[in-house]
Amino acid sequence: MPLKSEETNLLENVSRETKEKLDIYVSLLQQWNAKINLVSKQTIDQIWERHILDSLQLASLINPSVNSIADFGSGGGFPGLVLAIVTGLPITLIESDLRKTVFLREVARQTQSNVNILCKRIEQVDIPPVDLITARALASLEILFSFSENRLKETGYCLFLKGRQVDDEIAEAQQNWEFDYQKIPSKTSPDGVIIKINQFRHIV
Repeated sequence: MPLKSEETNLLENVSRETKEKLDIYVSLLQQWNAKINLVSKQTIDQIWERHILDSLQLASLINPSVNSIADFGSGGGFPGLVLAIVTGLPITLIESDLRKTVFLREVARQTQSNVNILCKRIEQVDIPPVDLITARALASLEILFSFSENRLKETGYCLFLKGRQVDDEIAEAQQNWEFDYQKIPSKTSPDGVIIKINQFRHIV
């Protein structure tokens, strides 16, 4: 499937070397997906549009002041590993599935990505607070807030890739949390939304 102009624009600022690393990533993903369910088999032929570029669009939303990132529920590496390849920033990938972490380590090795991969449940992870937390198709906002509460710097923010249920998730989360948010339309999916969370606190 040819890329749409908006999707093609996402690759404009990507260097040739970075594009080659993304190609290595895609090749490994196609090989491993036959044995490990990294992405849906229905989307394996649309890896660039559905997964790589969907993750890549977050790169432009990373502030220059960001020095540390944690990616929750990294799975096949979306969005965390894509962002590590594209930005060169140090990113902690948290994934509880051992087979998926083996895959992530192999991609990181072949692409020389600056990542720290933790094979643990998010609740069990003890990391210093970071500047930015990312997640894609992992859990509701309510749950993501509980995961993020003690793992995000006071000046930090979150970028979560969401779908058509985002408004329901916002309404649910507002029952227990106060938060400032911005909804940014996805460049790769008509139903997709990036929700940027700047401040949040649990309502006691």
